[in-house]
Amino acid sequence: MSDLIRVEVVYALPTKQELLAVKVAPGTTVRQAIEASGILEKYPEIDLARNKLGVFAKLTKPDAVLRDRDRVEIYRPLIADPKEVRKQRAAEGKVMKKGAGEQESV
Repeated sequence: MSDLIRVEVVYALPTKQELLAVKVAPGTTVRQAIEASGILEKYPEIDLARNKLGVFAKLTKPDAVLRDRDRVEIYRPLIADPKEVRKQRAAEGKVMKKGAGEQESV
């Protein structure tokens, strides 16, 4: 059994983080490690066709082969597009700044 490699499967929720350590055979893919961890049964909302995956914060494909001590990360879908949120904040800032340069005459 010494030929097994150790990997972690991580899924972060808004209020907690689930981290599962699993031992798998060399040549195991990201998808296989996720399935072996049992996390899909615990969190049925995870859809490997929709959720993005990463290894140590770098996006990866489900068929990527893992190495010993890799950390597989399952990312939740974004609630809002960050670019759109920045645009909205910038637009609100422009409205709020309107008239800021005006001074009362005394």
